[in-house]
Amino acid sequence: MDPLFIQKALPTMSRNRVSKWLLVMIALMTSTALARADDSVESGTANIYSEGARIQADVYHLKSLAGKGLPIIIMAHGWGGTAALLRTQAMDFANAGYFVIAFDYRGWGNSDSRIVLTKPMAQLRSEQTFTAEVKEIREVVDPLDQLQDYLNVIHWAMGEAMVDKTRVGLWGTSFSGGLVVAAAARDSRVKALVSQVGFFGSAINKLPAEQLARARDEGSKRARGELAYPAPRAREVGGLSGGPIREKFLLYDAVADTAKVKNCAMLFIAAEKEELFDNKEHPEAAFKGAVEPKKYVVIPGIAHYGIYSQARQEASDLAVNWFNQHLK
Repeated sequence: MDPLFIQKALPTMSRNRVSKWLLVMIALMTSTALARADDSVESGTANIYSEGARIQADVYHLKSLAGKGLPIIIMAHGWGGTAALLRTQAMDFANAGYFVIAFDYRGWGNSDSRIVLTKPMAQLRSEQTFTAEVKEIREVVDPLDQLQDYLNVIHWAMGEAMVDKTRVGLWGTSFSGGLVVAAAARDSRVKALVSQVGFFGSAINKLPAEQLARARDEGSKRARGELAYPAPRAREVGGLSGGPIREKFLLYDAVADTAKVKNCAMLFIAAEKEELFDNKEHPEAAFKGAVEPKKYVVIPGIAHYGIYSQARQEASDLAVNWFNQHLK
């Protein structure tokens, strides 16, 4: 999938594919409810600030390890998801002995939004506070904002007493599967990561001319105040929830970032029957550009959303084993 554009990316979802997607969501919500029953894990929430906006994060750790310095795994959802859907996976990591943070990007889930003025300020002011009419930028997909959120969650984690600052891991799925690589390329404290069914963006020189022109045109119109941000949860790309900020995607290429990642063990998990994008252009290309230690695993027989249902436990075991090998 190339979330920049519908033509090349996702065709509009058929009813059959939407039905499959809904079944996956039901399975995720069911497993999330079951995960709540694990009373060996302490869970809570934390407020993290990313460029002034409050991000809400769910935090987890084994009660028996309270007060100890633990390796950490930071995780976030894919395109249109929320941290609530990551609870089962977070529990798996917590039960394996990790301090876990699962967060919502700005404008998603329980996090606050970036805001913009809807009317110009009446005059220049010497003081820093003033009354204004504002609008939330909510439930859109901006890879640069989401990347910055990942980096700020890492910063926050470094101030936690229970976190071993030398053992930092990132886990991402689908759209966040590329973002974890981009984050590791910019923060050398990340020592291991897992990217499952990851989308990695597109090199600008590989975009068809009409797609490049569309993104630049939207950027120009937005800069001139002629184009608003997408409505919350707009479905501009297939059946995915959340409209893309296309001009920002022109600056996002996580495959190229892979070569910049140093001293970080990277595991790439792909679905054999991936239908949303070409594995060769995304996880496989990222794997080839990565330095050792690295590993590429293809789970047979599943499409993209199968990673959250029939292959969930297999993918989770792969991730836990990888982090155990490189963070413990």
